[in-house]
Amino acid sequence: MDLRSIKVIGFDADDTLWENETFFREAEHQFANVLSDFMPEEDIMRELYQIELANMPIYGYGIKAFILSLIETSCLITHNQLTAEHTTQILAIGKEMLNKPVELLDDVPEVLQILSQKYKLIVATKGDLLDQERKLAKSGLLTYFHHIEVMSDKHPEAYLKLINHLEVEPAEFLMIGNSMKSDILPVEEIGGYGIHVPFHTTWHHEVVEHHVVSDRVHEVGKLSEVLTLFNS
Repeated sequence: MDLRSIKVIGFDADDTLWENETFFREAEHQFANVLSDFMPEEDIMRELYQIELANMPIYGYGIKAFILSLIETSCLITHNQLTAEHTTQILAIGKEMLNKPVELLDDVPEVLQILSQKYKLIVATKGDLLDQERKLAKSGLLTYFHHIEVMSDKHPEAYLKLINHLEVEPAEFLMIGNSMKSDILPVEEIGGYGIHVPFHTTWHHEVVEHHVVSDRVHEVGKLSEVLTLFNS
């Protein structure tokens, strides 16, 4: 991978800079426990996922969208017999998620410190605007970033719009993230570069079964390995 042309490096936020998906999995188990009298957990998870997919074009991504899908799934599973107690418990799950501390992943400050000395760094992430702003403020990382972009979705056209705003060419842009589907492949499609840093937990919707390897995409085992690519 030849990175000599790179001027701007974009970072995904959730599960690239800090832990996130683990909290969703924990919340799903809590939710299944609330409705355990109505349906086995495996069936609840299947219904929830289908409703999340259907709601994505309406609500987008993030914890608030997730909570709305929990409520809708509850109505479906209980045949519209959802009690006030159930609703209170489900809302409490969402509030707990929103109040989680920001837990930075290994080596994040060190990598940002080094790369920011030579490159313009940005955040390009999906999710709820208020929640992502809150997490960025709590993270202590804001000083490293020239620009923050909270995207409704990560498709090639959205990245092109971002790159045009940054006044660089696609070949001058590198995206680093944990999702091959959202962070890497769309950027590769428009002529940019991507470094995939897998996280141990991946949401079903973000899983890519097969992708063609190219000289514009590289995968590392952990974020600190990104630095070796710039020194090679």
